[in-house]
Amino acid sequence: MFAVRTGLRKPVGTRAYSTGSPRVARNFINGQWVESKTDKWIDLVQPATNKVIVKVPESTPAEMQAAVDAAQAAFKEWQQVPLPARVRTMFEYRDRINKNLDNIADSITEELGKTKADARGDVLRGLEVVEFALTSATSILGEASQNVASNIDVVSYQAPLGVCAGICPFNFPAMIPLWMFPLAIVSGNTFVLKPSEKDPGAVEILTELSRGIWPDGVLNVIHGAKDTVNFICDEPNIKAISFVGGGQAGKHIHARGTANGKKVQSNMAAKNHGIIMPDAQKTRSLDAIISAAFGATGQRCMALPVAIFVGESQEWIPELVARASNLTVGPGHMNVDIGPIVTAEAKQRVEKIIAEGIASGAKLLLDGRNPKVPAGFESGNYIGATILDGVLPNMTCYSEEIFGPVLSVVRVPTLDDAIELMNTNPYGNGCAIFTSSGAAARKVQFQSNIGQIGVNVPIPVPPPFFSFTGSKDSFVGASNFYGRNGVRFYTYTKTIMSNWWDDDVSLGVRTAMPVLGREAETDK
Repeated sequence: MFAVRTGLRKPVGTRAYSTGSPRVARNFINGQWVESKTDKWIDLVQPATNKVIVKVPESTPAEMQAAVDAAQAAFKEWQQVPLPARVRTMFEYRDRINKNLDNIADSITEELGKTKADARGDVLRGLEVVEFALTSATSILGEASQNVASNIDVVSYQAPLGVCAGICPFNFPAMIPLWMFPLAIVSGNTFVLKPSEKDPGAVEILTELSRGIWPDGVLNVIHGAKDTVNFICDEPNIKAISFVGGGQAGKHIHARGTANGKKVQSNMAAKNHGIIMPDAQKTRSLDAIISAAFGATGQRCMALPVAIFVGESQEWIPELVARASNLTVGPGHMNVDIGPIVTAEAKQRVEKIIAEGIASGAKLLLDGRNPKVPAGFESGNYIGATILDGVLPNMTCYSEEIFGPVLSVVRVPTLDDAIELMNTNPYGNGCAIFTSSGAAARKVQFQSNIGQIGVNVPIPVPPPFFSFTGSKDSFVGASNFYGRNGVRFYTYTKTIMSNWWDDDVSLGVRTAMPVLGREAETDK
């Protein structure tokens, strides 16, 4: 059996805004950092400066297979490690993340451009799932019943699947990976993780921090793009896939993975709505909407890109614009409110959607294009807070997930109109209502078809002892992320029926269907 080791090697460092040559991202296979032998490399271009800072490999088929083989070999013994021992490893891992929180956050700011506060929040929300893993023994409990028939007992328990895999998005480079592998590992599985090629540094640090805690092969990291994704979907020894990202990719992974007999959970695109009622607390509500719409540069699947102002609350829109106009823009390591967009291509797409909205009849109340940024960072991918008013459902700025700091304002006369608009939208990750009326809040709660609802809470992402429960086109799969549902995803139910005879007196051969103590009824 594997021994649980102790000791920590020096974490991978970051080079914030360095002028040196790009560093090379490496795979982590069977407990070792391995430089890829590929001839295909992806340039990681820093959003704040548009300079190449990392070379990310497209792992070779042999390297990807080596990672799965290492995980498969490790699973044979890791599944035998007692559950309390697996849980105890999470205490050590949690402590190491806490001690290195700033190092991880700095990597996120360097590679993705998040503000320092937002980057720390990214790590902290992921850390909560590690802390939930400390209590996961109760979620892995099975069920039992004595004497379901004469002398027959039944017990069921949750057994690990084997090798599991995770495919991560760029927008939460620490939180989303931590949604995945800690729960899989504590449940007795091993893991192959593919971080986003746009910001793998956080995963590299999280992986380095795990060394000496879990045996070699329990956690493996492979880099790449589409070919790596398809390998994960096709590889027979991978039994489950966790994915967070765009709708097109999510549907592809779900279809291809399930066609190959895998369990798949896929969190996808979103278009969350915030309903503002006339009886809401104005200052709190406007600040909440601005925070949720423009925080993380709008690059959240739980951002609030649509504000539905009901009735007289429409009089507050000028104040919303005035407050949003005060948000500052620049590189995340400075004291700014909005950082850069992830790539130049993504920035161009956001600008195109803004222009299409104006051309379709939306009124531009606040233009964040070409914002003023600190000297020396003019070449970055910056867009400031942008507000479009009079947005209609047939406009691209409403129908598509923008993933930028753009707020679409919709005006409706009644709450019923707001609910109908929200329910008709194909996405269902989350929504919010701002109100002082319990009746209005309850109406949204029971009449909306959205997976996660906030009442005066703009971003209703539940804590990890619940589950992340997007709906409609925002989620497809076997089970939701984290919480009890997350543990269920990484396990399967095994049921045992036992009959311990205390004599050798047989009732004879019976070819009829076993009916557990009702045999006399079959003999009539």
